[in-house]
Amino acid sequence: MLVKSAYVVGSGPNGLTAAIALARAGLRVTLFEAQPTLGGGARSAELTLPGFLHDICSAVHPLAVSSPAFASFPLREHGLEWIDPPAALAHPFDDGTCLLVERSIAKTAARLGRDSGVYQRILGALTARWQKLVPDILAPPHFPKHPLLYALFGSLAPWPATLAARTLFREPKTRAVFAGMAAHSILPLEDAVSAAFGWVLTIAAHAVGWPIPRGGSQQIANALVSYFRSLGGRVVPGHPVKSLDEFEHDALVLCDVTPRQLLCIAGYKLPDAYRRRLEKYRYGPGVFKIDWALDGPLPWKAAECASAATVHIGGTMEEIAAAERAPWEGKAHERPFVLLAQPSLFDPSRAPAGKHTVWAYCHIPNGSNEDMTSRIEAQIERFAPGFRARILVRHTMGPAEMERHNANLVGGDINGGAQSLGQLFLRPTSDYYRTPVPGLFLCSSSTPPGGGVHGMCGYHAAEAALKEFPTV
Repeated sequence: MLVKSAYVVGSGPNGLTAAIALARAGLRVTLFEAQPTLGGGARSAELTLPGFLHDICSAVHPLAVSSPAFASFPLREHGLEWIDPPAALAHPFDDGTCLLVERSIAKTAARLGRDSGVYQRILGALTARWQKLVPDILAPPHFPKHPLLYALFGSLAPWPATLAARTLFREPKTRAVFAGMAAHSILPLEDAVSAAFGWVLTIAAHAVGWPIPRGGSQQIANALVSYFRSLGGRVVPGHPVKSLDEFEHDALVLCDVTPRQLLCIAGYKLPDAYRRRLEKYRYGPGVFKIDWALDGPLPWKAAECASAATVHIGGTMEEIAAAERAPWEGKAHERPFVLLAQPSLFDPSRAPAGKHTVWAYCHIPNGSNEDMTSRIEAQIERFAPGFRARILVRHTMGPAEMERHNANLVGGDINGGAQSLGQLFLRPTSDYYRTPVPGLFLCSSSTPPGGGVHGMCGYHAAEAALKEFPTV
């Protein structure tokens, strides 16, 4: 079947990337978005007070600047500008010190005591070849383009994060930093492959940094939309798609939605066996997120924390592991691991002069209605005494609010489904992007390579669609 037109459902980074790839192939592409604002997980808004710009979901973007798809788009020409803080990450400790992960491996390793040598050996070998490694990492299962390099990464990736940290590192603080990196997996740190996420983010920190977009994450979506429109693409916001019957039967349809929404849109056309497989798809823990407008910067005990836009708050590896295990056991931990971003330190467009915005979240059970405000703020106060006194206004979003804002965040799951060992390779099924309905494809973070603002799920889905259905 030769196709002339295509429809994309959902305007997150994956949907926008798929739409661009289809438009560049010569198709007439229309993109539908249920919300009035485009961007999915890459949106910004004044959530607290006028003049205070907050990132609603994603905030810091090492995978966006690493993305082969985004690198192939002229996004700078469409208004996207990156800010690279002096350090990618700060991890404070109760003794008033912190460890910084800087672009320089040597400077970072110099703070790691007995772990300096092994850290430099592991990270040096992989960081130097990050640009060759990342296309294989951000792809569905395949034979790698650089098999020896991928095998080196593969020798580290399958481990549980706690086992990797205890085996490779001797210093408790190094172990804690690695645990914080791995906690982005939203898996128990005793689970297989949780270490993979820690390595990816640590390598990226040294290879490309953990940058923020000037003007907020919305600027990523705005640049993608601008480029898509320059290719002749059409965008329809505020239009929730209810059924495949809205589209011509001979058009390609790519859905930037999770399996639950696909069942609503296309369930009546899906074979029973495939529908049952989607129904079994497992979602991971949710998040509880807070945005603050502050009358000054965070008063960190360790002043070096102000060198990074991202701060991991959780103390030791053991404490972080306990906090990350709790949501899988149906509990909200008393001392949650908190992921915090302080973008206004480096981007004055985010807040009025002398004021600041801060964003933080923790992991809780999927769909939980637990209010984590006091527990998150207590964790921040622990390392930044006087923080609460600087709060002007706070805005909170639990799992239900997150899902109302973006239907893909089922139960507050920001990764499009649990990234456990099984669902890392069968995401959401062994067919990946394809469905049994001719011309219908999935392109969301529920497909490989999973969560994160990188657009690669959409890129690979569009590739699969174009390979199967040539354009006129």
